[in-house]
Amino acid sequence: MRIELNYGPQQLAESNRSSAQAANAAERSTASGAAGEDQAQLSGSHVQVQALAAQASQLPEVRQERVQALREAIQSGHYHVSPEKVAGAMLEHMTSGPAA
Repeated sequence: MRIELNYGPQQLAESNRSSAQAANAAERSTASGAAGEDQAQLSGSHVQVQALAAQASQLPEVRQERVQALREAIQSGHYHVSPEKVAGAMLEHMTSGPAA
């Protein structure tokens, strides 16, 4: 057994290609512009995603007004939690599928 140390790309003879492969290769080379250049096409929704991300970045991570109101209600003894509601919400959360 002989081992060739030629690691360069191997060229296929044009006669070995089917006409469909040759046409497909020609279409890809003309569509890409420059040889070896990668391209990607994005849908128009990326603009909407960017706008939503910008809006989300403007929102505070924690709603301080809500946290303060709950803190004051707990400290004054006016905040009452229903154990049944908490247990029901926990079970609902655990049995529901992943958030969509």
